[in-house]
Amino acid sequence: MRSGHKGDVWTWIALDAETKLVPTFAVGERNQVTADGFIENLAGRLTHRVQLSTDGLLAYQGAIEKAFGTDVDYGTIVKTFSSAQLEEQRRYSPPEVVKVEKMVVSGNPDSDLISTSYIEKQNHTLRMHCRRLSRLTNAFSKKLENFKAAVALHYGYYNFVKIHKAIRCTPAMEAGVTTSPWTVANLVEMIDG
Repeated sequence: MRSGHKGDVWTWIALDAETKLVPTFAVGERNQVTADGFIENLAGRLTHRVQLSTDGLLAYQGAIEKAFGTDVDYGTIVKTFSSAQLEEQRRYSPPEVVKVEKMVVSGNPDSDLISTSYIEKQNHTLRMHCRRLSRLTNAFSKKLENFKAAVALHYGYYNFVKIHKAIRCTPAMEAGVTTSPWTVANLVEMIDG
């Protein structure tokens, strides 16, 4: 990213549906370069064949093929939304989903598990926990590096400190990365160290 960047910045998130662990994330533009780096980072963190699901962004397909080759079960899900007039909808209500298409891209993914629901919930969690992403906020980041730091801090806390009700431990514990929850002090020490 160029210095003094202004405009759209995307947060790319990978999530393990079983452990709720976010093994990697990226902050950058919504383009092939960022997709390639994000997926390459994800592939380097995994030790066995996985099933991946994404939306229909074409940048994912090239990135996943480059990073995983044929060693992945990959499918996409594309949702088509109604084109109802905006004045018919409440201000922030999402439009109605009128069609859902699942497509096998490579390998042998379980079609029933091709879904973006977990990541959509994770986007909501990030938005609720990171004030910079609240709608109509005055707490937005004025510098890209500050936004990246805020997102990194959120995911450190999310993975290692926060006990999740569904799994009754932290995602890092559920994934076997650590045996006990961290404190915020532990997290700050890791960042400083």
